[in-house]
Amino acid sequence: MPDEMARPLIRERGEGAGSRNFEASMSELGAPVVGILGTGDFSRSLATRLVASGYQVVVGSRTPKRSVALFPEEAEVTTQLEAASQADLVFVAVFPEHHSTLVQLKPALAGKTLVDVSNGLRVNRDGPSNAERLADMFPESSVVKGFNTISAWTLQMGPRDGSRQVFLCSNSSKAKSPVMQLCRRMGFIPVDMGLLSSSLEIENLPLYLFPSWRIPVICTLSLFLFFYLYNFLRDILQPYVTARKSVFYKMPIETVNVTLPCVALVMMALVYLPGLLAAFLQLWWGTKYKRFPCWLDRWLTGRKQFGLCSFMCAVLHAIYSLCLPMRKSARYKLLNLAFKQVKDQVEVSWVEEDVWRMELYLSAGIMALGLLSLLAVTSLPTVSNTVNWREFSFIQSTLGYCTLSMATLHTLLFGWNRAFDPGQYRFNLPPTFMLVLILPITVLLGRLALFVPCVAGRLRQIRRGWEKSRHIRFILPEDNCRNGVEDVSHV
Repeated sequence: MPDEMARPLIRERGEGAGSRNFEASMSELGAPVVGILGTGDFSRSLATRLVASGYQVVVGSRTPKRSVALFPEEAEVTTQLEAASQADLVFVAVFPEHHSTLVQLKPALAGKTLVDVSNGLRVNRDGPSNAERLADMFPESSVVKGFNTISAWTLQMGPRDGSRQVFLCSNSSKAKSPVMQLCRRMGFIPVDMGLLSSSLEIENLPLYLFPSWRIPVICTLSLFLFFYLYNFLRDILQPYVTARKSVFYKMPIETVNVTLPCVALVMMALVYLPGLLAAFLQLWWGTKYKRFPCWLDRWLTGRKQFGLCSFMCAVLHAIYSLCLPMRKSARYKLLNLAFKQVKDQVEVSWVEEDVWRMELYLSAGIMALGLLSLLAVTSLPTVSNTVNWREFSFIQSTLGYCTLSMATLHTLLFGWNRAFDPGQYRFNLPPTFMLVLILPITVLLGRLALFVPCVAGRLRQIRRGWEKSRHIRFILPEDNCRNGVEDVSHV
């Protein structure tokens, strides 16, 4: 036993590498022989991982002599026909357009399990899937769709927290069982997706480009563009038009820095607005057994992405704010002001109100960013899996509203009494912070309305299954009525 444990797992290929060389210590007794048809990057990574997991691996290639040096010594590289004949379970790791070249192997693959790992070049919504075509091509074999969401890099480096799931589907549960066992032995987590009809969905998964991020990103960019143009119009264009004062140098940093917190606060409010709408709809309907509109349902499921976009804008705002004193224009203004005060012998005045406003404004902003960072970290799967549902709900709901309140207070302190200054209404447009505060204050007032005892009690009853109208009214049957019962609860 010590000699076997000291033997290296994968040795360098030596003389006679083309022959089959399986070590007893490399595979458990009764372990199936796994075949791989194809010699691409995925095939090489899969063979290495299977050998390291203790499986006997035989690789089928059209040119075995040329491909033999690419695989570990413990894996046999031979012809496709011989690999199909020897293996109990076969991975079909060739491009789907080349599946037709395997038809000659139909007698050797009859009665065996074929694992299709192929993907399409574009999202296929109409079907059939590659796996369904392969099943039609080999009717005497059992086709299992799987491993197409696992990259060759993941197979080489081993499973990680973010890429451990392997989606599987097949019409044969008997064929699916050994593939699931193989997944677990390799360190992955198999996820049974049902029949082979689900293979189209599995094949489309690697082709989606952030599907749940599309609306939040578009919303973030739209808000940024709107507020940037609004700030540009008020702070840059207005001085130039009215007084021919050129302050276009503010566009890269200062205007962006004013825009980012606007986007962050509005996006933060959009995280909690759909929950309020859902609560008021349940109160209006008097039941929880009625589906929300599709737009609200998508909004509710995308709140995490809205929150992370808000966090990104808040972090960028903090970085931009720290860089403001480093600008050459800021140092130029500071030196000019100091020189002017010395020249005119003007004493530097201490304005208590401005000092307090700045201190409170910065403190509230730091607290808001800290709480928002906690929300962002808790949304990570590795962190959220370590807390129970009550803890997660407390952080995302209670602390979330505290974050929104602190960010709103930060904006209010920034505005202070500027809303009552006529000079702030440039081009007759209100200050930016007044527009930004509309949605967060609406959300906070809506949340306070749900805290009213009578409203909170009724909402709690509804979410525990109470319904406003449960009675059944019997009516006389008519020609256009399927039965004599009318359910007035519309549940």
